[in-house]
Amino acid sequence: MRATARLPLAQSWKRRLYLPAYSVSDAARYAGARAQTVAYWHYRGGGLGPALPGKEPRIPLSYLQLVEVAFVATFRMLGVSLQRIRRARDYLAQTLNSELPFAEFRLQTEGRHVLLALQQIERDAQLGRLIVADASGQIAWQPLIGERFAEFDYEEGLALIWHVAGRESPILIDPRVSFGAPTVRGIPTWALKGRWTAGESLEELQADFRLPREEVLQALEFEGIRDAA
Repeated sequence: MRATARLPLAQSWKRRLYLPAYSVSDAARYAGARAQTVAYWHYRGGGLGPALPGKEPRIPLSYLQLVEVAFVATFRMLGVSLQRIRRARDYLAQTLNSELPFAEFRLQTEGRHVLLALQQIERDAQLGRLIVADASGQIAWQPLIGERFAEFDYEEGLALIWHVAGRESPILIDPRVSFGAPTVRGIPTWALKGRWTAGESLEELQADFRLPREEVLQALEFEGIRDAA
C-alpha cells in the first residue's frame, strides 16, 4: 500500500477555510444581501476595482471569503461606499499583514484604530460611520458592526464559527462540520428541508435526527419553510 502524506491536524482544518464551498447566492442569503449585489462586490465596484478582489469567475467562495461578504454587507448597511470599503480593506490588509482582514479577530481589536488612522490621512468622513467615540474619547465600533462581530466565534485569530441566524438560534456554519453547510447539532439544514419536502412529518424528523421540535422548525424556517408548524 502506498503511503500518503497527512497534514498536521491544525493545518488540515485550516485548509478547509480556503476551499471553495459557497455559491454567491448562498453567501448573499446568509449575509442578508442580494446575489447580484454580492457578485458586484467581487467583480466590479468602482474606480478602485472590486471591493472584495480575488474571487475567480465560476468558482464558489471559500469560508473566509464568506465571512468577508458578511462584513461588507454590514458596512454597506451603514452607507459606506464600495470604493471606501476597498480602500479600507487594502489599508487593513497592509497594516495587519493579512490577506483577508475582515475575517480576522484583529479587525475587531485593532481595526478601528487602523481605520481612524486612515480617516485622518484621507479626511474620509464615510469611514467615520464605522466607528464611534464617546465624550471620554473611548473608541468603539458602531453597534451594527458590533452585532456582526457577536455572530462569530473566533479561534486562532479567525472567525471560525458563524451563528448565522443569530446567537439565539442553534444554526451554525462551521467549515469543519458537514463541509461548512449550515447545521443544527451537526445536521445540515438542507437535509432536514429535503426530508420535509419529501413528505416526512416533524415527528419523523425529530425521531430520526434526535432533535427538539423547536430546532427542527428553526432549521426549516432558515431554509425558507415557514408553514411547517
